[in-house]
Amino acid sequence: MSMHNTEHSNEIQLDEIAKHDVEQLKTLHPTLKMKDRLAIPPQAMPELDPKYRATNMEEVACGYSEAEAIIEANRCLDCKKPFCMDGCPVRINIPGFIKEVAQGNYDQAIHIIKETSLLPAICGRVCPQERQCQKSCTVGKTLKDVNKAVAIGRLERFCADYEREKGTIKVPAVKPATGKKVAVIGSGPAGLVVAADVRREGHDVTIFEAFHKLGGVMRYGIPEFRLPKEIVDQEIKTLEAMGVHFKTDFIIGKSRKLQDLIDKDGFDAVFIGVGAGLPLFMGIEGENLVGVFAANEYLTRANLMRAYDLNNAHTPSWPAKKVAVLGGGNVAMDAARMALRLGAESVKIIYRRGMSELPARAEEVHHAQEEGVEFCVLQNPSKILGDEKGRVRAMLVDRYELGEPDEKGRPRPVKLEGQSFEMEVDTVLVAIGNGSNPLISQTTPDLRVNRKGNIELDNPETNLTSKAHVFAGGDIVLGAATVILAMGEGRRAAAGINKLLAE
Repeated sequence: MSMHNTEHSNEIQLDEIAKHDVEQLKTLHPTLKMKDRLAIPPQAMPELDPKYRATNMEEVACGYSEAEAIIEANRCLDCKKPFCMDGCPVRINIPGFIKEVAQGNYDQAIHIIKETSLLPAICGRVCPQERQCQKSCTVGKTLKDVNKAVAIGRLERFCADYEREKGTIKVPAVKPATGKKVAVIGSGPAGLVVAADVRREGHDVTIFEAFHKLGGVMRYGIPEFRLPKEIVDQEIKTLEAMGVHFKTDFIIGKSRKLQDLIDKDGFDAVFIGVGAGLPLFMGIEGENLVGVFAANEYLTRANLMRAYDLNNAHTPSWPAKKVAVLGGGNVAMDAARMALRLGAESVKIIYRRGMSELPARAEEVHHAQEEGVEFCVLQNPSKILGDEKGRVRAMLVDRYELGEPDEKGRPRPVKLEGQSFEMEVDTVLVAIGNGSNPLISQTTPDLRVNRKGNIELDNPETNLTSKAHVFAGGDIVLGAATVILAMGEGRRAAAGINKLLAE
């Protein structure tokens, strides 16, 4: 295969590579020098047309074709010091699996990933790789642009999708039964990882889930158009095949106290992974009006209870037309984009800092803009106004400018006096963060928590809490975090549990 630089660009042109068939592409890897790899342009992820996708729940990102995956994998430099792995909370062997993709060995690639990551199809879709593994990628640093780093997350997704579509998902081996029992509270990413890792060692595992469906934030929080629920279902099926037990509609602290799991039910260890699902509000006048929702509630109605499926679901849904979403994180993006799909005529993100300070993933901001969400930055509401029936009709909005950095190093928003205005809206979705549900801590006096209600760890290396035989991890410890960070917490806690039960 011949490849050359053009007169006007030092990048190998995509059409020159793509004209070759996949089998030829698989032979490319050993022939490329470092300068050749740096000259291959990043492969864009195919996506649905914005006007089309904003009207339905189909997944926005379509995934790489086999040719695109091989070409992107060939951009990896296979560094002697893989800095990308340092940015991965579960330390996937990133150069190892990418090298296999480059040569068409997808089964071996997914095997390498699954040595440390249970949820590659999920992480490949929703994790902020640009702030983790890809931020540390040598290619991105060499080209001085993180957006030109090797698309590690997209390649991870490709491998997981390939395995699922081929029907070759392997159930992890389980060691002989030990007679020990472990309770996992919560079926989000941390809980699923703990269940898998502990079950592999032969311990009996039961997951307790408060909702009627499993998956935690992956089920109720992340919309179908970002994470199809069939992918979450597949991960649950794998755990079922391993022999993990599930109890849904079961609230620890209400259905059963945590201490009773140990004293009455005979569990030898407990892992708490209940997330941080208690919505926070701004505390401004008018938040009790009809038409004001926590973004989490709004998304739960749509994701878990399928409010968008008007012909089959009977979930009550507010008929929003002019929507304001307060906040600038990923939850705010999800809520705004969901509002469009539920029929809103206009959707505005209200954020008191600037566009460059938005905490949401750049990809999610870009998708929201493409779909028609309007970003109203350097603005923040001071009051929500209602009509004579107690329903939202408008917001009083203040304008801001950026001042000196705050304690976290972010520019502090400073209110501009005399520049307030009224914004007409009929729905307000509050997405300014979540706190910890206090139910478990209130019913377990000897479980130590901080002032925010997050569980404090006695041993961060094993995720052991102040209570003997009780471990915790994920958002209930970290506060709102990411799927992969929660998985890292779960992996560490599972190792702690397995060590305890082996003594």
